[in-house]
Amino acid sequence: MNSEERLVDAQVDSEEQAVEAALRPKQLSEFIGQPKVREQLDLVLRAARARGGTADHVLLSGAPGLGKTTLSMIIAAEMGAPIRITSGPAIQHAGDLAAILSSLQEGEVLFLDEIHRMSRPAEEMLYMAMEDFRVDVIVGKGPGATAIPLELPPFTLVGATTRAGLLPPPLRDRFGFTAHMEFYEPAELEQVVRRSAQLLEVRTDPEGAVEIAGRSRGTPRIANRLLRRVRDYAQVKADGVITREIAAAALQVYEVDGRGLDRLDRAVLGALLKLFGGGPVGLSTLAVAVGEERETVEEVAEPFLVREGLLARTPRGRVATPAAWAHMGLTPPQQSPRGTSGGPGQQDLFGG
Repeated sequence: MNSEERLVDAQVDSEEQAVEAALRPKQLSEFIGQPKVREQLDLVLRAARARGGTADHVLLSGAPGLGKTTLSMIIAAEMGAPIRITSGPAIQHAGDLAAILSSLQEGEVLFLDEIHRMSRPAEEMLYMAMEDFRVDVIVGKGPGATAIPLELPPFTLVGATTRAGLLPPPLRDRFGFTAHMEFYEPAELEQVVRRSAQLLEVRTDPEGAVEIAGRSRGTPRIANRLLRRVRDYAQVKADGVITREIAAAALQVYEVDGRGLDRLDRAVLGALLKLFGGGPVGLSTLAVAVGEERETVEEVAEPFLVREGLLARTPRGRVATPAAWAHMGLTPPQQSPRGTSGGPGQQDLFGG
């Protein structure tokens, strides 16, 4: 890729990020979905404002695209405070964290995305910072090293994670408020699509919004992305109005089927059904069959397929459900006397 191509790609990414930022709600009252989380968080923020202090530390967990970053920005806006955004992988040394903490202003919100991926030394420093608003900076090495205590102004840490189980209990227990973000219902996603269409000045009828919402995998980020692609199709191929027919035709071009499965999802199901007779088959073998990394299949495709009841994880490997055969328009093979599907040689492919 030459420099001109890289510049074009960077400009496209910048434009996409600008659009996403414009679609984010700015206040808690504008946030759609997650009613329990909104109610609980509203109480936390109102109480903090009434006391004239900072809000308790907040931990948000859930799948990507459900609004964790948006909620962190809303927390800062509701508290009238600036926000600092970083991520766990960017903090590999305790010194990295100390530099960030020491530059915080009083009341500032520190958003730490993927907090479970932070290094252990930085994590241990964070314990004291969250609890006592203090860190010990080590000066020197070896026997002559000295710990200098550094007082921090009161701040609010908002941690986000897609893997809450990987957080050590001492860190998790230091958050005053924890919330788990659930996948959205189609009716909630329809509201998201309508709101975003209004902000983008895109004309859409109710059935068009329903069609997009139904293929968005319960995730607002995906709903907004599909809306922008359907908008492009409607502008080029039609009169710019998003109807059910236009939405369906556009999403067929972008390989998103009526249930929200994309190319990777169908490739995984197709390999599982056609090559391995419905399983069981090991994850590594399945990943090789579709030409993807094991982590991609496990973290991107599998969660949605399992949630949709199309794939099951078993001790012997991945197994397709009857719904998967029906969705792909295939007929299950005859069951063997041993109770396994009739695919050739599948009993040897049980590794995880």
